[in-house]
Amino acid sequence: MQEILRSNDPVRLSWICALLADGQIEGIVLDGHTSILVGSPNGGPIMRRLMVIDEDYDLAMTILREAGELPPPEGT
Repeated sequence: MQEILRSNDPVRLSWICALLADGQIEGIVLDGHTSILVGSPNGGPIMRRLMVIDEDYDLAMTILREAGELPPPEGT
């Protein structure tokens, strides 16, 4: 698995998972329960990680860049 991004914003994570699902990619959010246990309303300092399987990584990054959710790759 590879990490796509980290965020404490559940709305953004949901939106990005929906974008990936439109591309037939399953996004998996890790550390959600841990960030809630920290105790702050926004999930605390522990960021939730959005992961995809290795085979979907390149396509996932392309989808999110085209949607304006990630910056363009370095050197372009």
